Amino acid sequence: MTSLTKTRWVYAFGGGAADGDASMKNLLGGKGANLAEMSSLGLPVPPGFTITTECCTHYYANEQRYPDDMKAQVEQGLARVEELTGKRFGDAVNPLLVSVRSGARASMPGMMDTVLNLGLNDQTVEGLAKLSGDRRFAFDSYRRFIQMYSNVVLDLDHHMFEEILDEHKERLDVTVDTALTAEDWEKVVADYKKAVAAELGSDFPQDPQAQLWGAVGAVFASWMNDRAKFYRRMHDIPESWGTAVNIQSMVFGNMGETSATGVAFTRNPSTGEARLYGEFLINAQGEDVVAGIRTPQALTRIAREEMGDKQPSMEEALPEVFEQFKAAVDRLESHYRDMQDIEFTVEQGRLYMLQTRNGKRTAKAALKIAVDLAAQGVITQEEAIMRVEPASLDQLLHPTIDPASERDVIAQGLPASPGAATGKIVFDADEAERLAAIHESVILVRDETSPEDIHGMHAAKAILTARGGMTSHAAVVARGMGRPCVSGAGEVQIHAKAGEFRVRGRTFKAGEIITVDGSTGEVLAGAVKMIEPELTGDFATLMVWADALRRLKVRANAETPLDARTARQFGAEGIGLCRTEHMFFEEDRISAVREMILASDEKGRRTALAKILPMQRADFVELFTIMEGLPVTIRLLDPPLHEFLPHTEEDLKALAQSAGLELAVLERRVKELHETNPMLGHRGCRLGVSYPEIYEMQVRAIFEAACEIAESGKTPPCPEIMHPLVAKGEEMKFLRQLTDRVAKQVLAERKLDFPYLVGTMVELPRAAIRAADLAENAEFFSFGTNDLTQTTFGISRDDSGRFLAAYMDKGIFEKDPFVSLDQEGVGDLIRIAAERGRAQRPEIKLGICGEHGGDPASIDFCERVGLDYVSCSPYRVPIARLAAAQSAIGEREKDR
Repeated sequence: MTSLTKTRWVYAFGGGAADGDASMKNLLGGKGANLAEMSSLGLPVPPGFTITTECCTHYYANEQRYPDDMKAQVEQGLARVEELTGKRFGDAVNPLLVSVRSGARASMPGMMDTVLNLGLNDQTVEGLAKLSGDRRFAFDSYRRFIQMYSNVVLDLDHHMFEEILDEHKERLDVTVDTALTAEDWEKVVADYKKAVAAELGSDFPQDPQAQLWGAVGAVFASWMNDRAKFYRRMHDIPESWGTAVNIQSMVFGNMGETSATGVAFTRNPSTGEARLYGEFLINAQGEDVVAGIRTPQALTRIAREEMGDKQPSMEEALPEVFEQFKAAVDRLESHYRDMQDIEFTVEQGRLYMLQTRNGKRTAKAALKIAVDLAAQGVITQEEAIMRVEPASLDQLLHPTIDPASERDVIAQGLPASPGAATGKIVFDADEAERLAAIHESVILVRDETSPEDIHGMHAAKAILTARGGMTSHAAVVARGMGRPCVSGAGEVQIHAKAGEFRVRGRTFKAGEIITVDGSTGEVLAGAVKMIEPELTGDFATLMVWADALRRLKVRANAETPLDARTARQFGAEGIGLCRTEHMFFEEDRISAVREMILASDEKGRRTALAKILPMQRADFVELFTIMEGLPVTIRLLDPPLHEFLPHTEEDLKALAQSAGLELAVLERRVKELHETNPMLGHRGCRLGVSYPEIYEMQVRAIFEAACEIAESGKTPPCPEIMHPLVAKGEEMKFLRQLTDRVAKQVLAERKLDFPYLVGTMVELPRAAIRAADLAENAEFFSFGTNDLTQTTFGISRDDSGRFLAAYMDKGIFEKDPFVSLDQEGVGDLIRIAAERGRAQRPEIKLGICGEHGGDPASIDFCERVGLDYVSCSPYRVPIARLAAAQSAIGEREKDR
């Protein structure tokens, strides 16, 4: 496809100047935009150029073909790098080598592919050896390139190369790569090339131009690999964004004892503490630090002493370079006004900055950093609120190990990601995903993780690795996911094929229970008592700021006292959904419920309902007491009656005997209640219309409970009676009259009066479209977005898991509509209902109570539509509070 107008596909950086800047992240990707920004700041950045994200979009829209004019622009970019470095790409005497890296606008650590040392071949390696005066370094770099290029571009298994290298180490009786001589590396390279030829039937590519375009194609292709797709789904990153490609002149951290490479954070990404944090390796390349192949060294003397490490820190080993580096990282944090994640290389005593980005951090660290920067006046309170990802708060809302518990510590590693979890040992990512799908808690145990393990890491409750440091793949990804992680537990000897690991003379097999404490780095045998988190300090401070700025109220979905108390602890402003059927299933009342269902007439049903009434009343008294005058929305009975009856022959016989019925009579009644599609059958308010005595009992229980609270001198509640599955105005009128009649009877009997509301759950398209009809008798709408999504799409939430992943992979759905609200379809129905409901009843109260009430993107939609509240599960209440504040800030910024 030929471009009608000339499009710029390539942007240069380095040499103290750049074509772009940090504001161009969407076009240049995060890495490219920040390389350009660092270049403009005058920091030492190796020169290079960025191929834009738009090129990636073009590539996939045009049958994986590059734009016609892109190649010429790449050649121009390469010529500029040659001019700045004084080297020539492919030159046998003075070769320019480059790295080829991905760079999406959203950071996706480890998900896409990178190639280093590109441009090496049998001739240029000799030129590199002569130029550097270090033949060992040149062939070390060549073997790295062959392995990486073969894996990333030629799709050969990297383990094949590791096995070859291990054989050479065994032959030489050495354990570390740095012990190999130039001659040793030449032999390794020869064996690597033989292995490639044997696998592919052709030699390893020697043409640097072919290497370059092969690597560019591999980076674009990696945007659509399985791990990248999984990561995008998990972090809501649209496929349409694409990735940029960064081609940059190589600098070498493996040129001897005055060379090094490392990763640094300007603050601790686990705790948020304001001091330099990270690791480095002398005589190494960047992949060595994060791959866990060698044990990294600390950056600072203090960190080394705290770790009890004997190897010198960068501050001690390279003091002059360290001072330059410290000045550079301080400048970057000041410039970006946020904690930075920085990659750097030192080549023979000269510092180079390879990357900076806003660092991934735990929720605890995000809170501390945001609150600290606001307290210092670096950012505003509004900016601090916007800096914390709402979903990340989930990391803070779950139990940690009780300090008073006995700890049977079996291993000690690095505290790579805080929090604690207990689960069964698994050694395989696929097995972790399989067991998690059947609700097993698992701990993924690996020598080291790789990007291919991401689905298993997501499924696991925690991760344990034997190798790797605080910036290893396992550590970085676990922190981003909020999973506890212990890395670098070197004493753990893992035998995955045998399904066991050994440590300190003990053996632990797959399926056994262990506990991982990512805050201390300890691994414990068995399950350990946990305690609830204390939501104080930075969390409480940020929540106070958020609550002052948000407009949306936040309620909780709760029907048990435990859920209600948890919701209050997390700041819920009432109950937005109390599902009364959950109370029906309690063991002490299910027999009365079944008696009611099996009754042959209204009298029999009323007799059974009279037994249930005091139980329901007691439930509501407890909820009203906990809520202390806050609104409580109570949904009357919703599921079809057959769900309360047993289904196995053995259980039916037991019920027949206890109910004094003939088995045949019971079986006939079960058959009568059977429905072909119960989701669309005799359920919700249809039960209230068919058997009004059921709803009468529930309304009486609610109002008698409210009267008890009022009579005790406590703050009277504000009951909100919600009728589910209403579709017609006539239904709503009938149900409103039923509710008012019973409410007035109870209030007259108790000589009390207090306000209450009657409304409906909008969960059918017809209800949304005819909202004005419903609003004649409904004082509130609570959008039941779970069922509204089901009935709008005609998709069962319970069965959709079988095919929704395929829909998302093919781009038909960007997100699972049961996780994040379908704003175009279901959202339009909500808009229509809100507009028509308000037109009929201007003061009508509007909220949502489906699972979407805890999803930040859905909350943002609710803010834009002008709903009054969202309701979500108790543990998502803080997430909703913060998301609501961020949405309010976003709306205000639009108005400015």
